Amino acid sequence: MALLQLLIGASVAASPLSAPAPAPVAQHPALWVVNDNDTIIYLFGTFHALDGKSNWFEQAVKTAFSASDQLMLETLVPNQLRAPVVPVVPRFSPQHNAMVKLAPSASSMLASSRTVMKAGRAEGMSTDRGADAVLRDAAEQSGKRVTGLESFQFQLNMFSTLQDSPKMAAPDAQAMRQLSVVLGKLQAAWNRGDIDSFAPLLKQVQAQSPKTYQTMFVERNARWAHWIADRLKTPGTVFVAVGAGHLSGPDSVQAQLGAMGVKSARVN
Repeated sequence: MALLQLLIGASVAASPLSAPAPAPVAQHPALWVVNDNDTIIYLFGTFHALDGKSNWFEQAVKTAFSASDQLMLETLVPNQLRAPVVPVVPRFSPQHNAMVKLAPSASSMLASSRTVMKAGRAEGMSTDRGADAVLRDAAEQSGKRVTGLESFQFQLNMFSTLQDSPKMAAPDAQAMRQLSVVLGKLQAAWNRGDIDSFAPLLKQVQAQSPKTYQTMFVERNARWAHWIADRLKTPGTVFVAVGAGHLSGPDSVQAQLGAMGVKSARVN
């Protein structure tokens, strides 16, 4: 199911996105902690493309990041592909296609993601300013170890297995404006730590393509939760940063941890 259709569908769904609650003072993106006697794991929900207008990388988030020995992202995009990238999958030029193995079935996902990025740019959003990129740059500059929960090739293979939508016509100006508004509202929700505002999008994914939801969220969240539970056996402090949508809803990483008897607590 093309990401574009899912986002446009979410924009007309009844949800907190249509009427967000007033933001209390000094809210920040959501951060959790999982810990035992000798291990601390911070779990942070990222927004992959931002407009750079908010000071989100401060207070609790900055403190937790600075105290961590390692940054764990969803994946490490190869440096030669990092700029520009789209919120979900890389934007490939012909020379980039030769660097990775990309199945033809991923083409509609790529095309939709490019459209989403175009809509995001209308809101001033860029992946260069996205939380993942900012955290990775900060970690590399400070000498922290940076690793990925999934390999880059694994993610490409995953997108290639998702259900393809029938080829759809390019969205008209009204649809693009609608999509831009959705992205802007999601960014605002992320900035104020309103993780529940991502639930309508997740419900749209699940309703329109159960296989996509199972693959992208349920299965991955479960694997990441198992990784966190196993990492608790090794002393140290780790900052885990994954897309905010993975930390929302009944199948979130925290819910998967809870099912294994591992407690997580909201920090901010």
